[in-house]
Amino acid sequence: MAENEQKGARADRKRSGRLTVRRDGEHEATRRAGRTEDESLLKQSPRPEFLDSDPWRSLRILSEFVEGFDALATVGPAVSVFGSARIGPNHRQYKSARQLGRLLAEAGYAVITGGGPGIMEAANRGAREAGAISVGLGIDLPHEQSLNDYVDVGVTFHYFFTRKVMFVRYASGFVVFPGRLGTLDEAFEAATLRQTEKIRYFPIVLFDSEYWGGLVSWLESTVQRDANIVADDVSSLVVTDSFEDVRAELDAVEHRRPRHPRSRAA
Repeated sequence: MAENEQKGARADRKRSGRLTVRRDGEHEATRRAGRTEDESLLKQSPRPEFLDSDPWRSLRILSEFVEGFDALATVGPAVSVFGSARIGPNHRQYKSARQLGRLLAEAGYAVITGGGPGIMEAANRGAREAGAISVGLGIDLPHEQSLNDYVDVGVTFHYFFTRKVMFVRYASGFVVFPGRLGTLDEAFEAATLRQTEKIRYFPIVLFDSEYWGGLVSWLESTVQRDANIVADDVSSLVVTDSFEDVRAELDAVEHRRPRHPRSRAA
């Protein structure tokens, strides 16, 4: 009798690795411990807390850098083009960006954009038409469109700052068309990196003098007057309506040329 009871007790238990659990246990501890390793791995559950932890975010950030570096490592000389996402193919700025993308491609440059519509699509389209590599660096946003149809290599980022690194790291310069806050952000970040000598030999071309002229005048008349910037910070921003000027600025620098070592005196 006792032997039968022991056999029954053993039958009511199951072993999983080093754990032994009663099969019909109602407590959460027995239900949790009673799952097989495969069940635990494949189980669907609400969003785990660790996904919102800082260590997990650091891994996600690292993965974005790794994927971006890996995707763009062999792109070669490139130009990052920025501008409004909210204009269509019949807009004069779209036509200019498309023509510029084609001219840059014919000059041997890849074209990098944010991968969206508007100016970005136009520059990617021009590059594709000329047979150059067309790159789109997208961003996850609640109401943002997907990558445009003219992107050959696309990388979509969760974090703005990892995306910004790619724009600078793989470009010989920026060409900035009229745009909104994101466009201004990219232009001023590049100007800051150049002014602080975190990057060098990096042309920033503001295309469309009618649009950018007022900004440059304000920098000269107000910001420079109050000694918040110096004359070189403003004069190094090239404002033009000429494709030839863009090409000349880009051709005047070596692609991603290493910085010269500083002297002790400097």
